[in-house]
Amino acid sequence: MPAVASSTARGSVARVLIDSPLPQLDRLFDYAIPPALADAVAPGVRVTVALRTERRLADGLVIEVADTSEFDGALAPLEAVVSPARVLAPEVWALARRVADRQAGGASDVLRLAIPRRSVAVERKWLERGAAVEVPKLAHPVEGYEPGLIEAAIERGGRLALRSIPGVVQLPGGTWVGRWALTLAQAAVRTVIDGKSAILAVPDYRDQEQVEAALAALAPAGAVASLDARRTNAQRYAAFLGCLPHPEAGNTPRIIVGNRSVVYAPAAQLGLIALYDDGDPLFAEPLAPYAHARDVALIRQEQQGCAVVFAGHTRSVEVQRLIELQFLDEVVPAPRVTPKVVPTAAQQSAQRDGGRVPSAAFRTATEALTQGTVLVQVARPGYVSLLACQRCGQAARCTHCAGPLQLASSHALPSCGWCGKLAGGWRCSECNGTRFRMVTRGSARTAEELGRAFPGTRVIVSDGERPVTHVDGEPRTLVVATRGAEPVAAAGYAAVILLDGERMLQRESLHVGDDCLRWWSNAAALAAPGAPTVLVGVGGPLAQSLTLWQQHAYAAAQLVDRKALGFPPALRVASVTGRAPAVQQALQALDGVPIRDVLGPTPVPVDGPHQAEESLVRAVVRFDYGVGAQVATTLRGVVLRLAAGARRPPAGQKRRRPAPTLRVKLDDPEIL
Repeated sequence: MPAVASSTARGSVARVLIDSPLPQLDRLFDYAIPPALADAVAPGVRVTVALRTERRLADGLVIEVADTSEFDGALAPLEAVVSPARVLAPEVWALARRVADRQAGGASDVLRLAIPRRSVAVERKWLERGAAVEVPKLAHPVEGYEPGLIEAAIERGGRLALRSIPGVVQLPGGTWVGRWALTLAQAAVRTVIDGKSAILAVPDYRDQEQVEAALAALAPAGAVASLDARRTNAQRYAAFLGCLPHPEAGNTPRIIVGNRSVVYAPAAQLGLIALYDDGDPLFAEPLAPYAHARDVALIRQEQQGCAVVFAGHTRSVEVQRLIELQFLDEVVPAPRVTPKVVPTAAQQSAQRDGGRVPSAAFRTATEALTQGTVLVQVARPGYVSLLACQRCGQAARCTHCAGPLQLASSHALPSCGWCGKLAGGWRCSECNGTRFRMVTRGSARTAEELGRAFPGTRVIVSDGERPVTHVDGEPRTLVVATRGAEPVAAAGYAAVILLDGERMLQRESLHVGDDCLRWWSNAAALAAPGAPTVLVGVGGPLAQSLTLWQQHAYAAAQLVDRKALGFPPALRVASVTGRAPAVQQALQALDGVPIRDVLGPTPVPVDGPHQAEESLVRAVVRFDYGVGAQVATTLRGVVLRLAAGARRPPAGQKRRRPAPTLRVKLDDPEIL
C-alpha cells in the first residue's frame, strides 16, 4: 500500500484506482503529483504507480485530482503518466463503481470490460487529429408503431419493452435485414439528431451486421462506432477513442453498436440504450463481476436519465417482471403482424427422411421450394452428435473418459466429443453390442438426408463452422441452420420448418422453455409475409404461444410459476463457492441480513486428474431485491477479510496455508 499524506497545494493529490483483480485493492489510493507531471495528470488518464508491499509498479487510472489527502504520512509520487488520453469517462466510472457494488465485485474488473487495451499508434493518430462527424438533419420516423410514440419516449428518457415486428425488409442498397434492425436504426438516428448518443447492444455478429447495414442506409458512416470482440484490438480501440470527447473536436453524438460490453461505452450525452433479444444468454457476462447487460443498461439509464428499450420477438421473464411492476411501458406494433405458425405435434412422421419430418411439413416444404428458399432449423451442428447402442439403446460412451461418442462425417469412425479419441473397438458396457444407431442428427447429417429427399435442390448449411449470414432467396434452395445461425433470405423464406423441438426441450435449465420459444420465434420472424412456419413435435403452452404469437403470455405464466416456487427473477440469488470453512464464514456473516433462505452447501464436483486437496462446496442464497445491496456488501466484506488474511510467507519459507478460494456470483446463471 502506498504511503499517502496531507497536501496543501491545489490539485497535488491524484486518487488512483489500481488495475488489479485483488479485492483488497478495490479502492482509491492517494499519490502525490510530481511537478513534472502536473500538467499531464487529469481524471481518466492512465498512470503507473508503485506498490511498496509488492515492490513493483502497477497500472492505474486517475479517478480524481484533489487538494488534500486524509492520510498524515508521506505521499508516494506517481511514477509516470502513460498517456494524456482521458480513456475513463466520468459516466463510465460512476457506472463501473455501481455495477461492482451491486455484484459484490471489483471496479477494476468492470473497467477491464469497458476500456480496450491501449494501442499507441492508434492513440497517437487520434490525438493528432479529431475527425468531425456530420450529424444528419433529416429524421427517419420509427415505422410500424403508433406515430411519434417511440420518439416521445426517447425524448423524455422513457423505459420501453418493445415487441419487434416480424419479417424482413430491403434497404435502399439492396441488403435484406430483419425488420427489428431497421426499427433500432431509426430510433438511434432520431437520438443523434437530437444531439445525443445512442448505444445499440445485440447478442452476436449476425445481429450486429444487420444493424450496421440499416445504419449505413440511414446515418452517415462517421456517426457509427462499432465495438465488438471480432475486431482487432487496434480497430476496437480506435472506435472506442472515437466515442470519447476529443481535446480539439469536442463531444460529437455517436451511434455505438456492439455486443454485451457495449453498454459500458463512453457517452456523456447519452439519449438511448437499446438491447435486442435481452433473453439471449450471450448477454450474460462470463467474467467477474458477472453483470448481465440488461442490468447494466438499467443502472446506466437511472444514472444518466436516458431512454432504455428492450426489443425482441419474445420477452424475457425478467422484462415481464418489470412490466408488471410498471417500471417498463409495453409498446406493440400498429397494426399487429402475426406470422403463420402450424404446430404438428399430433401428426405422424413421414419415413423418407428417417422419421423426423411429419407429412404436413414435408408437403409444405415441397410446395414452398417451387416459390423460394426454405429454412430448416435443427438443434445441433456437425454430423451425428450422439450415438447409442443399436441393441439396447444405451448411450455410447468413450472408454477413456466416458464422454459421448459422435460421428464427424458419414465415413468417419466414431470419436469422443470430449477427448477426441477414436472408438474403433467399442463395445457396449450393458449388452456387449458393437453396432451404433444415430440418436441426435446434426446439421450436416440433416442436410444430407434432405438432399436425398428433395433431389435437384441446392442445400446450404449454416452453423458455427460454416457461418452464412445472407442467402439469395432463389427457389429450389434449402437452408439447414442450427438455432441462432439462420441467415436472412432475400424477401423472406417461403417456409420455415422447426425440427428437433423435443430434443431442445430436454436440456435441464430453468430457461429452457424461454430459450426454445426465442429460437423458434426468431426463425419464424424470417419468413415472408403469409409464409408458413411448421413447428414439429411440440405441443402445449409453448406451441400455443408461438402459434398465436403471444410470447408475452408465456413469459407472464412463467413469472407466476417462479413467484410460487421462489425462483428468479421473482427473487435474486447469490452463489457462494469455496472451501467449506470459507463458505460457512460467508453464511454466518449473513445472519443479520433478512434473506429468504439458504440452499446447501452442497459439494461441487471437480473433474480432471488434478483435483483440489480439499473439495469445494457451494451454497445458494435467495433474497429479495430490496436487500440486494446489503447482501452484496456483506459477502464482499467476507471476500476482503479472507483475501487480507492470505499474507505472503517470509522470504525463504513455504506457504503454510492455501490461498482463499471464496467466489461470490450474484444472479448466477449456472445454477438456473
